[in-house]
Amino acid sequence: MPDVNRKNMWQYYRFPIILLSSIILGSIIGLIIGEKAAVLKPLGDVFLNIMFTIVVPLVFVTISSAVSNIVDMKRLGRIIGYMLLIFIITGIIASIIMIVTVNLVPPAEGVSIQVEANDDIKSLNTADQIVKAITVTDFPELISRQNMLPLIIFSIFLGACISLLGERAKPISNLLNILSDVFLKMVSLIMYYAPIGLGAYFAALVGEFGPELLGSYARAMAVYYPITILYFFIAFFFYTYFASGMEGVKTFFKNIFPAAVTSLATQSSIATIPVSLSVAKRVGVPKDIRDIIIPIGATAHMDGSCLSAILKISFLFGLYNTPFEGIGTYITAIIISVLSGVVMSGVPGGGLIGEMLIVNLYGFPPEAFPIIATIGYLVDPPATMINVTGDTVAAMVVTRIIEGKDWIAKKLTAGEVE
Repeated sequence: MPDVNRKNMWQYYRFPIILLSSIILGSIIGLIIGEKAAVLKPLGDVFLNIMFTIVVPLVFVTISSAVSNIVDMKRLGRIIGYMLLIFIITGIIASIIMIVTVNLVPPAEGVSIQVEANDDIKSLNTADQIVKAITVTDFPELISRQNMLPLIIFSIFLGACISLLGERAKPISNLLNILSDVFLKMVSLIMYYAPIGLGAYFAALVGEFGPELLGSYARAMAVYYPITILYFFIAFFFYTYFASGMEGVKTFFKNIFPAAVTSLATQSSIATIPVSLSVAKRVGVPKDIRDIIIPIGATAHMDGSCLSAILKISFLFGLYNTPFEGIGTYITAIIISVLSGVVMSGVPGGGLIGEMLIVNLYGFPPEAFPIIATIGYLVDPPATMINVTGDTVAAMVVTRIIEGKDWIAKKLTAGEVE
């Protein structure tokens, strides 16, 4: 019996162990050869490009399929309603945590950065940005990872219309179900290349980031990196405990590793959607809940970005010798951090929109933009990791609210195709 258990344990943890080993090896290579590790980046780019290629059709068929199978439109409304509520609440909690942190350890203290003028920054029209974030001007623009929220909205609308037509549209719903299974199978095959791709990505990442992390931004990074680690283990412990007690905590941390590592290496919430969907399925989140929350969360649930937004705001306050204090200042910072998190793109470097929002709404001079853009670049890996893994947490909490606290014991995904 012990031999069987050890065999089962190895079968379950084999892939995470191989993945972790390749990442450690890649990191060591990056430390040793430094910037020369960039030569390995194409191997990582292949993995990232494959994920980007599959993500648009995957999101379209999974969301349309999930919604088309929801006979009760009230359930769809509850899923989306609770999802948005949880996104906002966790974003506010993350912002408050970072406000407390930066007051205890001011990130700009003792920092000396030469401020260079930058006249290229354009004023940000928040209303226009919101319109562009949720709509496109032509159908072909939907078929692009640059327009994920419009694609998600279209997919939900299509799925709802299929559901409302009932039996007449059943063949379309069945086709979408089959396509969803096909794309998820493609993801499982693609992940065989993940150890090579992510190992190469980490080598390039460590080789490139190493010198900058030891420079003028070291103090800000020394604040941010530990907080993201603590948030991952402590905040997510309490969220998943609420979702399903200690069983929920164990299930989450047992399965989340592939999504966490993929997001950390690729710095892309969208590229990690396929992996996150697979993780949520293994956790036991029902198909309709995970297929709606995971893709939407990739562009609209940004706990890590809320943490970094507060860091950037306080850093600029300190750099320009302005006290970061007072209830009004904190409330404004929380609103900006949550808003900037919602409108951020899910692609690497997409935080520029949020950074423009910070500079414009606070009235900082244009030369402040490249300063926080650099911070954004340096905090992007752990921020994306928190963003991505938080989507699975949110899906678990929504499942607890809709299905009851014993939802894991019900094995709601037991009948699904592997």
